[in-house]
Amino acid sequence: MDTTSNPAAIERIEALIVLTERLTTLIAEQALAFEARRPHDAALNMEETSRLANRYRQEAQRARVEVKPFADAPLALRAKLVRATEAFDAVIARQGRALGAAMKVTEGLVHAIAEEVSNQRSVGTGYGPGGVKPRKEAATAVTLNRRA
Repeated sequence: MDTTSNPAAIERIEALIVLTERLTTLIAEQALAFEARRPHDAALNMEETSRLANRYRQEAQRARVEVKPFADAPLALRAKLVRATEAFDAVIARQGRALGAAMKVTEGLVHAIAEEVSNQRSVGTGYGPGGVKPRKEAATAVTLNRRA
C-alpha cells in the first residue's frame, strides 16, 4: 500500500503526531507542577491526560500490529513522528524523576509523623508491669511496610 495515495493512512499518522504532542504538553505541565511542589496543579488536567494516555496506548499497540502504513509513509512524516515520540519519552522520564522526588518527600513526611505519634504515645508511661520500662518501638503501623 502506498500511503501517498492513501490519505487515510497519512491522516492516521498525523493524528498520532498531534496526540503525542498534546500528551507531551500535558505531561510536561504535570512535571512542572511537581517540580514546583504544587501537586494539586498537576491534577488539573488529569482526566484529559488519562484519556489521551489510554488513546496513545491503543494507537501504539495498533501501530505495532499494522506497521505497513508507517513503513510506507513519507520520510518527513515519519521523522516528525519520531521527533514527537522522542520528546514524549524525554518528558515521561522527567515526570518520573519529579514523581520520584515527590514520593520521597511524602514518605519522609509519613515517617516523621509516625515517629512523632510513637514518641507522643510513649511519653510519661513510666514503668510497666513487673518493673520493666516499656520498650520504645519504631513508628506504629502507619509505617509498618516502610513505605508511604
